[in-house]
Amino acid sequence: MSQYLITQNYKKCIGCFACVVHCKIENNLPVGPRFCDILPVGPKEINGVPRIIFVYMNCFHCEEAFCMKACPTGAMTKRVKDGIVYVREDLCIGCKSCIKACPWGIPQWNPNSRKVFKCHLCMHRLDRGEKPACVEGCTTSCLNFTKPEEATANIRREYAERIAENLKAILR
Repeated sequence: MSQYLITQNYKKCIGCFACVVHCKIENNLPVGPRFCDILPVGPKEINGVPRIIFVYMNCFHCEEAFCMKACPTGAMTKRVKDGIVYVREDLCIGCKSCIKACPWGIPQWNPNSRKVFKCHLCMHRLDRGEKPACVEGCTTSCLNFTKPEEATANIRREYAERIAENLKAILR
């Protein structure tokens, strides 16, 4: 698993796609394929009001990545120092095996290069001490670039805070 993780506070996301746009600009992506996406869920009725939530989706940089196993040339590889799964374009033959193997549809076809590419968490930015473009460009700051253990701690803290708020409301 990657040492990094992008989490989303879906309650803050307004579905503006700024993350997608910033990613496309940063990585010079053509129209069509995306390294990340925003998926609308709904509308669902919540407390009598129709609501849509937006879910951020990018590569999980799996420990045992299906895309890597399916790649016949080793073009789909993992960076040793941090576990980021990325495509070595010089080795990619455009067979699309990785696209077929990924259950989440993460690897994308680049019609310009006729090769596969995918989210690499903006490795070039990480190496300079910066956050991925999608996180930095998020309009509502609903995306958070973190480490898995920090994300778990944050989820637990937020859950405890919600319980405390509910208890305060009950005890008033």
